[in-house]
Amino acid sequence: MQVILLERVAKLGQMGDVVDVKNGYARNFLLPQGKALSASDANIANFEAQKAQLEARNLETRKESEALAEKLNGQQFIVIRSASDAGSLYGSVTPRDISDVATEDGFSVDRKQIVLTAPIKALGLHKVLVVLHPEVDAEIAINVARSVEEAELQASGKSIQELAAEEEAAADFEIAELFDDIGSAASDDDDLAEAAGVETDEAEDADKA
Repeated sequence: MQVILLERVAKLGQMGDVVDVKNGYARNFLLPQGKALSASDANIANFEAQKAQLEARNLETRKESEALAEKLNGQQFIVIRSASDAGSLYGSVTPRDISDVATEDGFSVDRKQIVLTAPIKALGLHKVLVVLHPEVDAEIAINVARSVEEAELQASGKSIQELAAEEEAAADFEIAELFDDIGSAASDDDDLAEAAGVETDEAEDADKA
């Protein structure tokens, strides 16, 4: 199927290009989203008549997107989720989740602008692409953690494995300290018992004398 593009489409062409695409791709994506029109003589003529207006509108929206991308690029957003000790999420983080946390932080981002190359199903920092305009995108980081405190530690560069190892080491240290305290107390009891025994022996010797 031949279509005329109304905006730049990655790996397909620029605004005004007439390209061949699969029927399903055109009918399910390009046409309903207003990215293209079927390349009939009437539509091509209509596009040419409105080309200047479409280009001006595209330039305006691109500038707006560039301004947003400058603020958004490099931002980090926290998503709190339940997860196993190994760091696997009970579910996944969706584009809607990412859109919601970005919007809560004051950035107008639609879930359709979020591009996930793979589902987010683990704790940690995840790079995510946000397509703000056919010619403008930004990269953000999604910090998935079980608590705000854990998110802050991850943001400092520590992985979930390192955090787990530190927690385990801290627990081992506490146990060792407990045993040391118990051992010290037992030693003190032995010393007291020994001292008491010595005093008893001395008293018995004194009585015999």
